[in-house]
Amino acid sequence: MTIFQRRLSTSSLIKIIIGIFFLFFVILPILSMFGRITSTSLASVFTSSQFSKALKNSLTTTFVATLISMTIGLVAAWSIERTAMRYKALFSTIIVLPMLIPSISHAFGLVALFGANGIVTRFFGLANGIYGFWGIVAGSVMYSFPVAYLMFTSILHYEDAMPHKAALVLGIPPLRRFVGITLPYLRKTFIAVFFAVFTMIITDYGVPLMIGGKTTTLSVLMYNKAVGMIDYSSGSVIGVLLLIPAIVAFLVDILNPEKGESGFVSELMESTNNRLALVASYVFNGAVLLAVLAPIVSFCIMVFQTKYPINTEFTLYHIEKTLNRGAGRYLINSIIYAFSAAVFGTSLAFVCSYMTSRMKGQLSYILHLISLTSMAIPGIVLGLSYVIFFSGTNIYGTLLIIALVNSVHFFASPYLMMYNALEKLNPNLEAVGMSLGIKRIRIVFDVIIPKVKSSLSEMFTYFFVNSMMTISAVSFLAPPAPKPVSLMINQFEAQLLMESAAFVSLLILLINLLTKGGFALAKKKFN
Repeated sequence: MTIFQRRLSTSSLIKIIIGIFFLFFVILPILSMFGRITSTSLASVFTSSQFSKALKNSLTTTFVATLISMTIGLVAAWSIERTAMRYKALFSTIIVLPMLIPSISHAFGLVALFGANGIVTRFFGLANGIYGFWGIVAGSVMYSFPVAYLMFTSILHYEDAMPHKAALVLGIPPLRRFVGITLPYLRKTFIAVFFAVFTMIITDYGVPLMIGGKTTTLSVLMYNKAVGMIDYSSGSVIGVLLLIPAIVAFLVDILNPEKGESGFVSELMESTNNRLALVASYVFNGAVLLAVLAPIVSFCIMVFQTKYPINTEFTLYHIEKTLNRGAGRYLINSIIYAFSAAVFGTSLAFVCSYMTSRMKGQLSYILHLISLTSMAIPGIVLGLSYVIFFSGTNIYGTLLIIALVNSVHFFASPYLMMYNALEKLNPNLEAVGMSLGIKRIRIVFDVIIPKVKSSLSEMFTYFFVNSMMTISAVSFLAPPAPKPVSLMINQFEAQLLMESAAFVSLLILLINLLTKGGFALAKKKFN
C-alpha cells in the first residue's frame, strides 16, 4: 500500500467515524421518536380540540411574528449598512443583545412591563396585561428579529454598487432603484430568512409558556405531553409535525447556499448622507434599542426590589435567596455544559469541515449533507428524541448527554462557518507541503489553523453562548442530569418568585456578555 493510499484510507476512516457519530446522536434518536408513534396516539392528538386550537395559534402567531421580525430586521440592517449613521457598532451590539439570553427571559421582561401587575400596565392604569396572542407575538419578535437583522446585514454589505450608479445616471429615483435592484437581489435571502425565523418561533415554547396565558401553541402542548404527562407517544406526534417547517427551512438552505456574496462585486455600496434618511434611521434604531433594552432593564431592576410590584425598596435579599436555592451551583453546571459543548463541538466541526472542504470525494459530500441535518431538527424535538433513545443507557442523566445534545443542536452553523472559511484557502497548500515532505497534520497546525483562528473563536463562542441560554433540548434531559441554570427561570416563575427568575436571567446575560467581550478583546489584541 502506498503512502497516498494509507492517507486516503485514514481520511476515509475519520469520515466514517464522524458519520457513525451522527448516526447514533442524530439519525437514530429521531427514528426512535418516529417509532413511538402509534395509531392510538395519532388518533388522540388529531381528534382533540386542544390540538386544533394549538395548531391554529401556532400558525397565526408565528406568521405574524415572522413578518414583523423580518420587517424590523430589514429596516435596521438597511439603515446600518446604507446610511452614514454614527455609533454603528454600538447600535449593532445592542440589536443582537437578545441573542444572549433565553427566549423565556424576553417574555419574562415583557411580563414585568406589560403583565397584569407590570410597570407600564400599572402606570397607565390598563385593565389587562399582554398575555395571549399579542404577548406571544411580541416575545417571539424580541428574540428572533436579531437573526433576521444579521442575515440581512451580511447580504446587504456585499451588494454591488454599479447597477445603482447606472440607474442613477438614467435618472431613476431611489424608491424605484430599491424596488427594482435591491429587492430582487434580496429575493433568496428573503426566503431563507422567512423559514429560519418561522422555524425558530414555531418550535419555541419558552415565550408561549411564560406569556401565552390561555393561548396554547404546539410547542407548549408537546412540552406538556412529554414533560408534564410523560406521554412520549403523543409528544412524538407533535414533534414530527414541528419537524416539517424545520425540514423545509433545511431544504431551502441547501438549495440556496448563497449567504453573503452573490457573484463578483466590483464596488461596494456607499453610505448615504441624506438628512431625512439619517433622521429616520436614528429614530427607528432608537426605538428598536428601547424595545430591546426595556425588558432587560425591567427584570434587572426587579432583582433589587423588595417585593415586585408592591414594595419597590432596594434590597439584596432576592440575590441571597436565589443563591441559597442553588443558583450558584446550577450556574457552574451550565458553564461546565457550555464549555464542554464548545470544546467538543468546535473540535468536531473543525475536523468535519476540514474533511469535507479540503479532502473532496463521495464520502465528503455525504458527510457534508449529514453534518447539516441538525439544522433541520428543533431543540425541543431533539431533546425528546434523546430521552426516548438514550433512556436506560449509561450516559442518560449525566453531564455527557447534556454536552452532546448541545453540541449536536448547535452544530450546523459553526460547521458552515468553518467550511466556508476553509473553502477560501489555497486548495494546493497540502499538496505543496506533502511534496516537500511536510506531513498533512503539520500543515493543518502550522498553516491552516492560524489562518482560521478568528473563525475558530467565533465557533467556540457560538457553542458556549447558545449552550448557556438554551432551555429547549435540556428541559427534557435535566433532571436526572445536574440542572442548568436556565431551567430555573420557569421554575421560579411557576412559584411566583419573579425576582429570583429575573436574577437568573441577569446571570446568564452577564456570563454571555463576558464571554463575547473577552473573545472580542482577545481577537483585537492578537490579530
